Amino acid sequence: MSDKLGQVEDHRRKWDRDEYEKIAQARLDQELEEKEKREKRYNEPPVKRELLRQREYKVDLESRLGKSQVITKTTPSSQMGGYYCNVCDCVVKDSINFLDHINGKKHQRNLGMSMRVERSSLDQVKKRFEMNKKKQEEKKKDYDFEARMVELREEEEKQKAYRKLKRKDRKRKADDDDGDEMDPEMAAMMGFSGFGSSKR
Repeated sequence: MSDKLGQVEDHRRKWDRDEYEKIAQARLDQELEEKEKREKRYNEPPVKRELLRQREYKVDLESRLGKSQVITKTTPSSQMGGYYCNVCDCVVKDSINFLDHINGKKHQRNLGMSMRVERSSLDQVKKRFEMNKKKQEEKKKDYDFEARMVELREEEEKQKAYRKLKRKDRKRKADDDDGDEMDPEMAAMMGFSGFGSSKR
């Protein structure tokens, strides 16, 4: 094909070299920037996390046990069936997995703790033993023998009263059963004299 001036039209696609060089240079700059960020991150000191410590609250596993709940598409995840962890924003279906989750690495990290435990010194261990020994002694002192005997006597009296009430109920029921019997003359007239026995 030729145009009016006698030049042959080139059927090949033309590329704008300047534009593609700019794109390539921008990509190289971005890669260099990311590499510098990575190197900077590696050179920074690691994040100092708290050592693992004992939980100060009681884990509630039984409050919703045996209860039924209607769940719809619009129900928030915190009210869905199962155990909801507000730290990690997730729902766990049963209590065993929930305990595994709250004792696990991901949950502890979200709380800002590492999985390392503080190493106890000999003095700390001795103090802990003394504290536990004092607690045991206090429990022994709190156990009052006389108060316990009074409680046992009261309990025995309640048991006796309960048994006596039961006996009276049985007697009353037995007397009511006897009162339901027909008059012997009436029974003979109706032809029931051969059935059952009467107590006298």
